Amino acid sequence: MSYHIGLVEDDKNIQDIVVAYLKKEGYQITVLDNAEDGWTLWENNPPDMWVLDIMLPGMDGYEFCRKIRNESDVPIIIISAKDEEIDKILGLELGSDDYLTKPFSPRELIARIKRLFKRAQPKALDNKEADDRVKVDQLLVYKNERRVFFEGIEYETTAKEYDMLLLLAENPNRAFSREELLIKVWGDDYFGSDRAVDDLMKRIRKKMEHIPLETVWGFGYRLRKDEEA
Repeated sequence: MSYHIGLVEDDKNIQDIVVAYLKKEGYQITVLDNAEDGWTLWENNPPDMWVLDIMLPGMDGYEFCRKIRNESDVPIIIISAKDEEIDKILGLELGSDDYLTKPFSPRELIARIKRLFKRAQPKALDNKEADDRVKVDQLLVYKNERRVFFEGIEYETTAKEYDMLLLLAENPNRAFSREELLIKVWGDDYFGSDRAVDDLMKRIRKKMEHIPLETVWGFGYRLRKDEEA
């Protein structure tokens, strides 16, 4: 499995060094110069781990750490030139999993990243069904809040639109017949025409213009998920 790591760091030299080591280990990495861009990444393509500087332009690393932790248990490693004990305590209290003081050894960072992924993996497996988020490429559904985002934009949805999007997002690339969709979204006691499915799909496509919702001619529909290369 290739984990995705978000690096929020405005020092170009540190960026280059960390990226080189992470790529060598096979990780995917997204580099950001500020926490505001980091938050945009979180909403659109959330990483499996954050490596986060504290001294950033705009929103600082502490605030970014707090915001992420309010939404998720994703692992967070703080890297900072601040080496006072109070700074480390504050970072840990805000929810970071580890704190590494600059200058640091890239090999030590890699070791800590591997340790955190190893520790987080069983928890992620145990809590798979409890995960609130369902994500398929640019479509993101928050189940507990019944909120839908596409291409970073939140959309208001009707109850049936939401139920349909959640069903398709939880089963990407699977082709559903119209009859299946009627039963799963409208219920097995629904006696209307399967045209209701077509009408609902039209409304979703009109609302989310670029959603990869495909018609399987003569059968039904599927939500396409781009396969990783």
